[in-house]
Amino acid sequence: MFARSVLSSYYRLLTGAALAFAVFALTGCNEKVAEKTEPGRPVLVATVHYEAETPERSFVGTVKPRIEADMGFRVAGKVAKRLVEVGQTVDVDQPLATLDEVDLKLQAEQAEAELRASTGVLAQAAAAEQRAIDLKAKGWATDASLDSAKAAADEARARLNRAERSVELTRNSLSYATLVADTKGVVTATMIEPGQVVAAGQASIRVARLGEKEAVVAIPETLLSRARSGVATVTLWSDAKKTYAAKLREVAPQADPATRTYLAKFSLPEADDAVSLGMTATLTLADRNTERVAKLPLSALYDQGSGPSLYIVDDKGDIALKPVKVKAYASDCVTIASGVDEGDKVVALGVQKLDPAQKVRVVSSLAF
Repeated sequence: MFARSVLSSYYRLLTGAALAFAVFALTGCNEKVAEKTEPGRPVLVATVHYEAETPERSFVGTVKPRIEADMGFRVAGKVAKRLVEVGQTVDVDQPLATLDEVDLKLQAEQAEAELRASTGVLAQAAAAEQRAIDLKAKGWATDASLDSAKAAADEARARLNRAERSVELTRNSLSYATLVADTKGVVTATMIEPGQVVAAGQASIRVARLGEKEAVVAIPETLLSRARSGVATVTLWSDAKKTYAAKLREVAPQADPATRTYLAKFSLPEADDAVSLGMTATLTLADRNTERVAKLPLSALYDQGSGPSLYIVDDKGDIALKPVKVKAYASDCVTIASGVDEGDKVVALGVQKLDPAQKVRVVSSLAF
């Protein structure tokens, strides 16, 4: 009976110890779980991005030829044929249009007839002059008759010279009846049709040279200095991925009275066949040798007397304080010149309450 009582007490002690151990073990596990699942401090972050201190400015323009001429006949007449259409490429000396040559041929024949008559008159006058000289040498002619013969001969020579020039002019006029291209280019406009009577010099066919192309844009007066000294690039709306270098060639001396902008022409020395006349282009102006800076919220800056710094957050939630060089301050942002790298994430709010030893958790909003 006594042994049974002792054995029962022993079992009760073992059971109590086992329960106590289980409670202790569960308490420790709960503490570790609580320690592992304890959330870090939520923070808002801003990503560092360096860009030009002076932002680039873009303008919409049009691709145009540097030289575009309105070609016309050098003589008046009736248009017989128009040999080209808009968009057609032409070569040097290629005929573009012709005039009716009937009147011009008649003028040429008239000039040649006048030349033949002048030649006969000169032969007669020269013979009379020579006879007068011979008679005067023998004493059978007076000075007056000799002078008269010389004057008639001189007049005949001048008449022959005038007739020769008239023949040349009529031949040139006959050649002007065919309008030819003086350079390689493309026809951009036609202002005449067969049967139309045109005056000398009247614009008939517009030809744009293919050699040089340029982008024409309107620049506000506040950016004229940047247009002259900065770096210009051009992209086409048809292919925005390809960039062409541009160089300012000409700026209008006077602003447009309606828009108060200046017409600027930028040459495109690297333009290829993909740059077609009339295409819409985007001209971008940037300052030359401008410093690259990063703009961050003013609340991200931390300074406790040792200089401005920023809290950098890594992927594990650890934070580190990095000193930075401040370029300028604004009412809502700070311009950083150096100290942080491109793509770094910095704490943007509540930096005064952070401890470098604590963990943080990046959130998109602090609203709960």
